[in-house]
Amino acid sequence: MFQERNGKLTERFSRSQIFQDYERAFTEATGLPLTLRPVEAWQPVHHGRKNENPFCALIAKDAHSCAACLEAQQKLVGGNGAEDSKSMTCFAGLCDTAVPVQVDNQIIGYLQTGQVLLKKPTKAQFARTAKQLVGWGMKVDLRQLEEAYFHSHVINAEQYKAMVRLLTIFAKHLSMVCNQILIQQQNAEPPKITKAKEYINERQAEDISLTEVARAVNTSSFYFCKMFKKSTGINFTDYVARVRIEKAKNLLLNPNLRVSEVAYEVGFQSLTHFNRVFRKQCGISPTEYRLKLPKA
Repeated sequence: MFQERNGKLTERFSRSQIFQDYERAFTEATGLPLTLRPVEAWQPVHHGRKNENPFCALIAKDAHSCAACLEAQQKLVGGNGAEDSKSMTCFAGLCDTAVPVQVDNQIIGYLQTGQVLLKKPTKAQFARTAKQLVGWGMKVDLRQLEEAYFHSHVINAEQYKAMVRLLTIFAKHLSMVCNQILIQQQNAEPPKITKAKEYINERQAEDISLTEVARAVNTSSFYFCKMFKKSTGINFTDYVARVRIEKAKNLLLNPNLRVSEVAYEVGFQSLTHFNRVFRKQCGISPTEYRLKLPKA
């Protein structure tokens, strides 16, 4: 159920304007493919996409060779830490990288790029690769395969590292957008709940209570509490905390703001409480979260 939901989310966001704009800019600037893929992907993630490596496109047509690529593709995301990108090199010497995208502190998918050589290919390197493919039973025109291999994109390691940093920054931005959309989602919710959410978002920096919000939407505290939990899936206190933490994540991007300033700005009355709630929702402290942000 969880994987099905996440698969739908990645499919939805891969069609979003923000992702399509970034994909276009990234592929035009780097010459590499970019895919927003679900955690479990049973097809070559770049196959048929803009800037797909011509050598990889040929490999994808052969069942045995494609199986090896799919196995490498799953290893790329297997055991990935919640905050970490991961790169690996396949049997042909091509490098791929996956950067996690998170919603509610859960990985829903990965930004994946690659199919790139970090050094100029050699005849000996191709000979080893071709031997491996023939050993797997691949039937292909070796001249065509060699031509495709030597047309692989080549980028030096430092440039590639910089591109991965760009993906990491975008993954964090996309995660925040995803979280905000889910918070604001109004799946046929009662008008009173919509009004309550608007009230909370406008006053999230203030000391607001369930009784106050219930009064603002003209209902009893008891009825409002039940209706809010049924519509949002979480209780009132947790929802307010989530809104505040999402706002805090944005403010933590500003290195000139102290953590204590961020805490009070989003509505927490004590730094200790802010740290405790932030860690509960994100798995790490605000300071640790800030340290993991890409340096400008």
